Amino acid sequence: MRPGLILALVAGLASLAVTGCRAASPARDPEAYPGQLVRLADGRRLNLRCSGKGAPTVLLESGFAAGSLAWWKVQPKIAATNRVCSYDRAGYGFSDEGPAPRDGAATARDLDEALRAVRIKGPFVVVGHSAGGLYARLFADRRPADVVGMVLVDTSVEFQEQRFNTAFGAGAASLAGIRSKAVRCLAGAEAKALPSEEPALASCTPQPREGQSPEAAAARMAQAVNPATWRTQISEADSLWASTSRQVAEGRTSLGDLPLIVLTAEGTYAGAPEAYRATLAAFWAGLHQEVAARSTRGDQRLVVKTSHMMIFDQPDAIVAAVAEVSRASKTRRP
Repeated sequence: MRPGLILALVAGLASLAVTGCRAASPARDPEAYPGQLVRLADGRRLNLRCSGKGAPTVLLESGFAAGSLAWWKVQPKIAATNRVCSYDRAGYGFSDEGPAPRDGAATARDLDEALRAVRIKGPFVVVGHSAGGLYARLFADRRPADVVGMVLVDTSVEFQEQRFNTAFGAGAASLAGIRSKAVRCLAGAEAKALPSEEPALASCTPQPREGQSPEAAAARMAQAVNPATWRTQISEADSLWASTSRQVAEGRTSLGDLPLIVLTAEGTYAGAPEAYRATLAAFWAGLHQEVAARSTRGDQRLVVKTSHMMIFDQPDAIVAAVAEVSRASKTRRP
């Protein structure tokens, strides 16, 4: 297979995630304002958005470069039965930039510290989309007594690029395109050249949407022109198949009887050349089966009529899986 035929699947990319957001009332548009800014021990602030009541608390971990608002179709439905929290990782959305590298260990540590700072205790069900699946697993390793279930949504896997390269040839799952855009945008942001109509920089900043409040448009633009956003993307991309993957691989090989559902999107490789499509889909499902097999109560399931962006295409499938894992967690052996 020629390099580059496979899209790099790390993502709810921020551009996709935010574009999908529906504007709330102008009085408190979540695109325009943070939820709760939690102060960490080093003085940084992390933006946390919690809603609903009921145990276990559900934690939502977004995909590459995506923030808390990526879950706008999912979080309100879970909030009907459980307390549910999404957040902006350091350097994204309304959260302050964090020290490099922005890898999985740093992400899990920030989330752990933020929850303790606001006294949100377990039990937790952790939900991770795409690259967020790696971060969810690391958080579960960090808080094994408190994480009582997991739902992984078309999750990335450790050493994904290397696995794909071995199976399909060099460059099969490269992040080079994503990284090169972030490098261009960082240069533009540092030079205060954003927003720009130059072709190489035009995609760095968002276009206002119909019905979007001026405050929301201004907040999104402020985030896009902030060099921290692009530094964070570069560091996150550089870490995914390196330090983040090593951290996941060094974690627990067995999750015991932890309730675990791994959802695989039917259409993740729908855009691949037809000759490779079935092979790629089977390979992707096999990687997810390996993750599910880490628990005696793990289950890998195919979700039809969805792209990799299941959080938008099939939110009810995620909500149902969370409800199932939540119920199962209550019958887990001590």
